[in-house]
Amino acid sequence: MRTILTAFAAAMLFSGAPWAQQATDSVAPEGAGAGPAASATVSPDVAAAEAAKSAGRPVEARDWMVSVANPLAAEAGARVLRAGGTAADAMVAVQAVLGLVEPQSSGLGGGAFLLWRDGTTGEITTLDGRETAPLAATPRLFQDEAGEPLQFYDAVVGGRSVGVPGTPALMEAAHERWGRADWAGLFDDAIALAEEGFAVSPRLSIMVAGDAIRLSRFGPTRDYFLSDNSLLEVGERLRNPDYAETLRRLASEGAAAFYGGEIARDIVETVRGAQGNPGVMTETDLAIYRVKERAPICVAYRAYEVCGMGPPSSGGLTVGQILGMLEPFDLAAMGPESPEAWRLIGDASRLAFADRGRYMADDDFVPVPIKGLIAKDYLERRAQLLRGDDALPEVEPGRPAFDHALNLADDESIEFPSTSHISLTDRYGNVLSMTTTIENAFGSRLMVRGFLLNNELTDFSFRSHEDGVPVANRVEPGKRPRSSMAPTIVLKDDAPVLILGSPGGSRIIGYVVKAIIAHLDWKMDVQQAVSMPNMVNRFGVFDVEAGLVSPRLTAELEAMGYEVSSRPMVSGLQAIAIGETLRGGADPRREGIALGE
Repeated sequence: MRTILTAFAAAMLFSGAPWAQQATDSVAPEGAGAGPAASATVSPDVAAAEAAKSAGRPVEARDWMVSVANPLAAEAGARVLRAGGTAADAMVAVQAVLGLVEPQSSGLGGGAFLLWRDGTTGEITTLDGRETAPLAATPRLFQDEAGEPLQFYDAVVGGRSVGVPGTPALMEAAHERWGRADWAGLFDDAIALAEEGFAVSPRLSIMVAGDAIRLSRFGPTRDYFLSDNSLLEVGERLRNPDYAETLRRLASEGAAAFYGGEIARDIVETVRGAQGNPGVMTETDLAIYRVKERAPICVAYRAYEVCGMGPPSSGGLTVGQILGMLEPFDLAAMGPESPEAWRLIGDASRLAFADRGRYMADDDFVPVPIKGLIAKDYLERRAQLLRGDDALPEVEPGRPAFDHALNLADDESIEFPSTSHISLTDRYGNVLSMTTTIENAFGSRLMVRGFLLNNELTDFSFRSHEDGVPVANRVEPGKRPRSSMAPTIVLKDDAPVLILGSPGGSRIIGYVVKAIIAHLDWKMDVQQAVSMPNMVNRFGVFDVEAGLVSPRLTAELEAMGYEVSSRPMVSGLQAIAIGETLRGGADPRREGIALGE
């Protein structure tokens, strides 16, 4: 049974009362509702994986492994891998299910970044499936008539924030390059779940309740998530026949069915017809969308090579900069409870984020000093700033070597967490790390043909210039907004040893760095590494995870000069360590699991 809203509450909910709108802004963070996903029956494999996660133990396997954010998606991927499919095949099945069971995080209406390490050639390839700005978008897209930036949710909810989705094209591109299984069959699990219904998980139930005001603004979204003016209950069976039909079209016609014809027309009509906040997307924008293959960003860290995604993501560069600055310091000897270790990690992060805000954007549009930002001599100079006892009083962007000269202002973009991560390895030695997103929870709140549309354009800077100097991450036609997604593959002696990534907005970078250091320096197993408390410093304030970081460590950080903020920090790390066996870890803060054989 659904919870029926009282007459007064329903009236206020569906009228969009201002006081209610403000109240929902912090009711349920994007990762709320962690815990086992409700399902009619729980398979023995899922039960064992959930028991291992609860006990703080990794899941072990030999041939293949999947670590993803929902048990139903994990099972879909496991079936593909068990039948001899590749990691690319399994990703398609996993993503199709994730778009159904956790639609607030990712789906067909969003975008993704993918890293692939080929088991035969050893080559690392990245695919950029990031959304693009429509051709009619201008640098003033998120400014009012006076040229001032809009309030965040005034920009998000509606068509203005929707970028051209990249996920369907990325799914097809990965399958064409590295798949072995029949494309159409990879959608079977998701189609069956959409038709027959799936049990609403605690996280989805809480997320819908916390965002009910915004979800009620547009009819199709309201009818799906809040039918009969009621909230989704945990365990309730939710069907999505529209999504099943969309997947059938993709299965039979490929991604072309999404980027042209009826589906494309419906997307454009939904975006341009969003009452109160229409967008400017056209069918041409969808028709010309292309996935881009890009070079990985790889940085040496001790005996390892850490590879990630380059621009338009800031993830690979910023993770690489942080680790590069920490290279001279013996974090292993300090240990995970050392305030000195966290001072170094925190201030290295601040320095990297200063460079991120100044220099990082879509390098198809803005010259980004990629080589200069991760050059060994540059990182050594930046690391010298860490040689002290207290917090750095001020942090400024550095001056990396530029391939092209350009004067840039600091960015002011807002990046909220609503993302998912997929880590996979198959029996052929291939590994895949993919972070997938629709940006804010439930994206633009626009729903079409059973899936939500993203609000990725709000990852651009709302301000286009500062004192007459352009911002690198400003809106431009066809440009891809900067992201913090950081899908990562770590290698030692040219062999993969760790696959990981996380949701979490701009805190993704800190979550990934934490897990890498915990596993490589502090020798934690992969489950311990993803479970350990989160501590992130991006812009000066040291955020520490409420209830998990010791008061002693917090007090010592404050004594060093940091402002410390204790708060929920809902990462969603999904990781696989590769050695004599495969070991999978899933973040206990969310509903994900690892499965393998």
